[in-house]
Amino acid sequence: MDRALEMQVFCMVVDKGSFIGAAQPLEMSKAAISRYVSGLEERLGARLLQRTTRRLSLTEQGRQFYHQAKDVLAMMDAAEDAVSSATPEPTGLLRVNAPVSFGILHLGPIWADFMRAHPKVELDISLNDRLVDLVEEGFDAVIRIARMENSSLVGRRLASTRMYLCASPAYLQRHPPITSLADLAEHGAVSYTNFSAGNDWTFDGPAGSQSVRMRSIVRCNNGDTCHSITLAGGGISLQPSFMVAEDLRAGLLQEILPDYRSIELGIYVVYPSRKHLPAKVRALVNFLVERFAHPVWER
Repeated sequence: MDRALEMQVFCMVVDKGSFIGAAQPLEMSKAAISRYVSGLEERLGARLLQRTTRRLSLTEQGRQFYHQAKDVLAMMDAAEDAVSSATPEPTGLLRVNAPVSFGILHLGPIWADFMRAHPKVELDISLNDRLVDLVEEGFDAVIRIARMENSSLVGRRLASTRMYLCASPAYLQRHPPITSLADLAEHGAVSYTNFSAGNDWTFDGPAGSQSVRMRSIVRCNNGDTCHSITLAGGGISLQPSFMVAEDLRAGLLQEILPDYRSIELGIYVVYPSRKHLPAKVRALVNFLVERFAHPVWER
């Protein structure tokens, strides 16, 4: 069986959330799609999807395979484009949206290099932390920091970022010690209001997955503000590694309960469709994939 087609079928099922949803874009029957997915699982010797009468969900092995398969499919497209004489020079207006903190810290310093490499592209950069509608609002590409398993959009995974439970040394000295998740109830949280889990923070620890309901003392829709309040000793927060890695190394922040790991999110460049991708968008994707191959926050 065609392994590339197996990956394409599997990824489409995940993106659409069902076998029926994948049938139309793939121009296949539901039965054929089911055979491809079952054949893939049998060949790999692993369950990739949990199937119930109401929904599909990825297993841990399925999530890992999904991300790698998406990268393989994108690289296949890039390889074909690289040898196609019909690929035009990148040109025209390129509208890009990104989260504020990531856009300032990690995209701002590299845009000049992109413009030098592609002088006929005019960049229009928008930064905000809300979930924009890429198609409705006319963006060519957006940067998203999330879990993308059920997105109908096409994306390339650039890197990942782990959420750290942290506080400043000054805060920890002034407040009761934290030796277990239960102790967090005695502390105040600096809460990022765009965090999908709200105040229910989940961790993987020695006893498995555990959640704790935090009490907010500050709420803010901007990650930089949450970061500044945490650095100044205002409370405990969950902060992404792309923001706090240097602070942790320098001792300006301390990780709390390191045996309990919070969620890990993917950082993606997302665009509406893989078919007929404009040269300017392809140039952007390739540029970002190369630049974030070894993220500074993981060094």
